[in-house]
Amino acid sequence: MSIAEGEFSAQRAKIEKDLADGKTYVEIAPEDRARVRQSLERMAATLEGVASVDELSQPQKVALFNEQEVVNTILTQAAEDSRLICERRRETGSHRATTTCETVAERRRRREDDQRRLQTMQRAVMPDRNN
Repeated sequence: MSIAEGEFSAQRAKIEKDLADGKTYVEIAPEDRARVRQSLERMAATLEGVASVDELSQPQKVALFNEQEVVNTILTQAAEDSRLICERRRETGSHRATTTCETVAERRRRREDDQRRLQTMQRAVMPDRNN
């Protein structure tokens, strides 16, 4: 594997740009954003002054791989959660269709909130069978 320090710097700059643009990873949690930046910092420290990953010791290679996995896992999930889904819907009583767009994470939160509200309503309406 031959990742030069300059190649890593370019990849890191792209990730930082995507984190800052407010679109690519809009649904990333603040603590995950911090973990990504910390992992990138540790990776940069490991690669500092190294022309190739082959120059690293085996424990350093393992640590670098683990940091890379942390970054990849978090960013992959954040990208999926940030994906925008649009639907055309007709409101009840209207013939006009409107387009609504939500991220995958927004849809999931809305679905979970709806399920919670439904369960709360069902508990309130259902009489206690023990009486």
